[in-house]
Amino acid sequence: MSINKITSIFKILILIILFIPVLTSCKSGPFRFDPANPQEVPVSAKERARKNIEEGKGFRLSNAMRGGSGGNFEFASSNPMWRASLDILDFTPLTNVDYSGGVIITDWFSEGTERSVKISVRFLTNEIRADGLEVSLFEKTCDVSNICKTQKIKSGLGNEIKLEILKKAALIAQEDTIRYKEEFGEYKNSETSAKNN
Repeated sequence: MSINKITSIFKILILIILFIPVLTSCKSGPFRFDPANPQEVPVSAKERARKNIEEGKGFRLSNAMRGGSGGNFEFASSNPMWRASLDILDFTPLTNVDYSGGVIITDWFSEGTERSVKISVRFLTNEIRADGLEVSLFEKTCDVSNICKTQKIKSGLGNEIKLEILKKAALIAQEDTIRYKEEFGEYKNSETSAKNN
């Protein structure tokens, strides 16, 4: 790319940046700033969301889209598998914790021997299922001259960690369901609401 092209692109960007305040300062038009009246804004988040949707300022996904298999991402604090994995692996320092990438990797740890172990947990789904989680173990052995050899190992420890994560995730999900029912009441489906009306 030539210097002239870079200079012209830079000039265009500066013009756009300088033009934005002019558009937003207009009293009318699509870019006008319209501050909300605090007396008209509902305090409850659910009421605000409902009001925004009624006024066309928001959107709601259909039930089919929300329950679909692809693109269903949750916050880390609400995902039982994630929370359970962090609870189970709290005995060792973590080097990589990436919720969006679905991976937890521990640091190398040992129990006073020349053999060190690293644990990697990969999430394949948000659901609590045995095939939704992959636990890998890596071993590093170093000799006297500090030359180390690293390899992936198959061990019963990986299956034990996976089983403990699944058990803990099931307990967390059950506690979350109980807490939700206590806070918001029983779930209502269309059949029970139709009978009540």
